[in-house]
Amino acid sequence: MKELESSRKVKMSRRNLLKGSVAGLAGAGLINAGSQGLWGESLSEAVGVKHGRIKQSVVSWCFANHWSLEETCRYAKELGCGSVELVSPRNWPTLRKYGLTCAISPIDVEGRPFVKGFNNPGYHDYLLNVTERAIDDSADFGCPNVIAFTGFSENFSRNEGAKNCIAGFKKIAGYAERKGVSVCLEMLNSRVGDHPDKGHPGYQGDHVDYCMNLLNAVGSPRIKLLFDIYHVQIMDGDVIRRIGECGDMIGHVHTAGNPGRGELDQSQELNYRPIMQALLDVGYKGFVGQEFIPTGDPLDGLRQAVELCDI
Repeated sequence: MKELESSRKVKMSRRNLLKGSVAGLAGAGLINAGSQGLWGESLSEAVGVKHGRIKQSVVSWCFANHWSLEETCRYAKELGCGSVELVSPRNWPTLRKYGLTCAISPIDVEGRPFVKGFNNPGYHDYLLNVTERAIDDSADFGCPNVIAFTGFSENFSRNEGAKNCIAGFKKIAGYAERKGVSVCLEMLNSRVGDHPDKGHPGYQGDHVDYCMNLLNAVGSPRIKLLFDIYHVQIMDGDVIRRIGECGDMIGHVHTAGNPGRGELDQSQELNYRPIMQALLDVGYKGFVGQEFIPTGDPLDGLRQAVELCDI
């Protein structure tokens, strides 16, 4: 068996291995389901987080076409990440099994959650209900954040939308403060229209200044900004300066390469190490969620991203 395993190590790359059946390999006794990697090696000793000044998280939906939640949790743990995020509370026992938290919670809505947002007062009762429920679940589990959105413009001007968002967030702010959970408004790009997961034409909160102005008007320490580096780069650029301007209003951070929302590799334009340093410089202590869409081997891409952001 040792000779066979050695031969396979030589002949098979991790890319080819992941394309095979993980379940089949486990059944053959070639995978240790504990803290070891696919061939029994401890990945956490060889790759991933070494410094830990930036807390890192894996965004679950990006890898759902490649791995089960169990596999995502195992790889996150092996790479030294402390969270798998945007996971439904019903699946948080799986995260707990691996000693992970959920850095930011989704809200339980039908369809794509960013479509119906706080810019439409007609959705307020519904959104307040699901957001309060997410806050309760998060407080019980130890999840620090719940996600929120402005929504699409529909028939509302930008000024009307901002006023409606301010009113809606003020309704939830006190509850979030009492529970010790932050509600994080995500700024999304409205420019990219060729893929539903890469851009959101019509989304109203599509600039940092717009989102920050309405958050400052709410005036709560528990209503913050989800600073998505990929979206910010597309719409506003000047990422490092904007991190400095947002400062302690940043409640959560997402990554991805631009253009394309792919890996954080040499084919994209963002320089992630100084961006991570900028977060440290403003005293950011939250999680950085790896939210790129893999174009190659997902584990190779995740490992590369984690190591790049581990300054």
